[in-house]
Amino acid sequence: MTFGEQPAYLRVAGDLRKKIVDGSLPPHTRLPSQARIREEYGVSDTVALEARKVLMAEGLVEGRSGSGTYVREQPVPRRIARSGYRPASGATPFRQEQADGEGRGTWESSSAQTEASAAIAQRLDIRPGDRLMCTKYVFREAGEPMMLSTSWEPLAVTGRTPVMLPEEGPLGGMGVVERMAAIDVVVDNVTEEVGARPGLAEELLALGGVPGHVVLVVHRTYYASGRPVETADVVIPADRYQVAYHLPVK
Repeated sequence: MTFGEQPAYLRVAGDLRKKIVDGSLPPHTRLPSQARIREEYGVSDTVALEARKVLMAEGLVEGRSGSGTYVREQPVPRRIARSGYRPASGATPFRQEQADGEGRGTWESSSAQTEASAAIAQRLDIRPGDRLMCTKYVFREAGEPMMLSTSWEPLAVTGRTPVMLPEEGPLGGMGVVERMAAIDVVVDNVTEEVGARPGLAEELLALGGVPGHVVLVVHRTYYASGRPVETADVVIPADRYQVAYHLPVK
């Protein structure tokens, strides 16, 4: 192989990928067999197998037990809008994540007290082992899981107050800013860090994804006068959604 030349398995995968993208191999079509790839491209069984593995890792094809490998139907990415804009009236967590206010959906949640891990303690500027309220959400759009969120709030801030449980009480479901304001904690800043990684098995199971699929992860933290009062991990399937930010100009 000369310098700059692609390995044979990547060249084969690239040609098959092109056929999938341009429709020559439409969704639900069976991918050429290993023997067919070997014959058509003049490569070894090993190269043919590695090429198929590449397409599977990219989520372009899927194996069906006892049947073969087939082209997957690729979803059209939809937007999840996020911004600093907040409606004048109270907003549910789902509407806040849907910041444009046009989304229609439902969510499920559960809260439980826990201890801060070292990573979460660092994000909240507290000590590992400090008590937290942890709330887990599954957000759905038209019944389809679209987003997971896990939030942590220090009980040193919310403990023994009417807003200790984010989804219960007089301000249940109203969001971090409104709930904190009710206990005289003024949220004045929020940061979000966006990254990508392979989804964990339990995340992909909840989101209806395929093993190996990539998820977007948003690490969000709310601050009041420099003190972190809530942090959350938001997990979004990258093959189905794009994250769009609308940032106000001040």
